[in-house]
Amino acid sequence: MRITDWGNISFAYLKTNHNIRCYHKNGKWGKIEITDSEYVKLHIASTCLHYGQEIFEGLKAYKGKDDKVRLFRWDENAKRMIRSAKGILMPEIPLELFKEAIFKVVRINEEFIPPFGFGATLYIRPLLIGLGPEVGVKPAKEYLFIVFVTPVGPYFRDGFAPVDIMICKKYDRAAPLGTGAYKAGGNYAASLMSLKEAHDSGFSTSLYLDAKEKKYIDEAGPANFFAIKGNTYITPESNSILPSITNMSLMELASDMGMKVEHRPIPVDELSDFDEVGACGTAAVITPIRKIVDPESNKIYQYCEGTVAGPVCSKLYHKLTDIQTGDLPDKFGWISFVE
Repeated sequence: MRITDWGNISFAYLKTNHNIRCYHKNGKWGKIEITDSEYVKLHIASTCLHYGQEIFEGLKAYKGKDDKVRLFRWDENAKRMIRSAKGILMPEIPLELFKEAIFKVVRINEEFIPPFGFGATLYIRPLLIGLGPEVGVKPAKEYLFIVFVTPVGPYFRDGFAPVDIMICKKYDRAAPLGTGAYKAGGNYAASLMSLKEAHDSGFSTSLYLDAKEKKYIDEAGPANFFAIKGNTYITPESNSILPSITNMSLMELASDMGMKVEHRPIPVDELSDFDEVGACGTAAVITPIRKIVDPESNKIYQYCEGTVAGPVCSKLYHKLTDIQTGDLPDKFGWISFVE
């Protein structure tokens, strides 16, 4: 399939040429395999189907004005996948195996990397699933590591524009001592009902509160939450929040811009004190939030009007995306080139 209309692709799956696979059997990793198949053969008792032994990552390949292909902080994705694997008793993917797989999958699908200037990227999805059959609740004895890619447009059709979100008290995304800090599929399954109700009510996503007391801000849908208060960048600290690589990078950028950075529990009552708020993650980078609505109390927290994001969110967004595409020099050492 040849793509010519790069400006109109959406954030959805499109078939590419090949994907990468590697099996873990008898306690060790095999060799990387390349396939053009989009399907996986599963035993009906595979642990990924019954006991949620499934983790994944998401990162992007960017093409700059110089036509060079860049990856952004891929090593942090590798480290996070190792943490996720440990968390649900799966074999760790060695850093070099992860690197070889993602660089190779980008190279063999080079024609699907969107050109610079269309707001599109090549999305890279590594995943690890339990293949081995088990009827009792226990880890599998065999696993499959897969990396596929797909070209994607902006996560939101309107791109970098403010959205409205609602506070969710009816559902929890993850328990404090559960799997919230791992990028496991079950966390996303737990969010589907609340996201549907938010969309049905005209909101982009749900803002979750802590599952224990419902007093503190947790995640903003599938993304990390952050706020701007004067010259301070504030983001929640919690062991049920997935550590976002984008958020980690924004904290470093904010500090480099002379801002104070606070990584701490954020009481929901503090929402009225903020100047700007946003959500951040690989897919959308930054999603500025126009207003947050609490359906139970009918409180509305307003941060901006119309389609224009606040000045700090805008500055952080453009600095980070310019580093990712090569428009700004990478003084942090975040970029790796795919030769």
